[in-house]
Amino acid sequence: MKKIMVVEDELSISKVLRAYLKKAGYEVELISSGEEAIEKFSEYKPSLVLLDIMLPDVDGWTVLHFIRERSSCPVIMLTALGQISQKLTGLNQGADDYITKPFDPLEVVARVDAVLRRSTLIINQENIRYYGTLKIDFKAHRVYLHGLEMELPPRDLSLLLFLARHPNQTLTREQLIEQVWGMDYEGSDRAVDLAIKRIRKVLDLWPSSEGEIKTIRGMGYQFSVYEKE
Repeated sequence: MKKIMVVEDELSISKVLRAYLKKAGYEVELISSGEEAIEKFSEYKPSLVLLDIMLPDVDGWTVLHFIRERSSCPVIMLTALGQISQKLTGLNQGADDYITKPFDPLEVVARVDAVLRRSTLIINQENIRYYGTLKIDFKAHRVYLHGLEMELPPRDLSLLLFLARHPNQTLTREQLIEQVWGMDYEGSDRAVDLAIKRIRKVLDLWPSSEGEIKTIRGMGYQFSVYEKE
């Protein structure tokens, strides 16, 4: 059974989320503060974290940063209505999705289902490919650079693997959103740009003579590779 950690200081909200998530077949752990979330994350080992931004003591951004330094566990941020800048900040820092309060609990369950499906996606391709010092294991859903495994949030990893499955092809933001975020995604295509920015940062030491993720102005992005014959 997959475990969901709900980090929310409003007990009425967390209890409703627990009821709906348990009905959907998840095990749920309720956490009421950021400090408690940091203390229990490694012990509980959740499959996904629902994380409120405004928490007593330690805020959601700090908790998100703590998780991303240690794990690629999917994180969905819970934000107050109208906090658009905070939504973008969350995506930029590695959150996998955001949900605006007030929300329908059924939508939360649907978003959790969707994020977990993406995070456990195994691309149906058997071989391992090398692009110079960059190694991509499509079956294991892993990426290595100079022999070291690269840690990426699940959605960023899915985006990189999708781009790598179509080398030297220009893919529009709309195509990437449909394939990686899903047809039901209603956010801005700016999320693609932010994810690409994070991927480029992780692949900073990938020599440009071997490949790069190019921005094709007015069109989208391309996983450009220069393979030796």
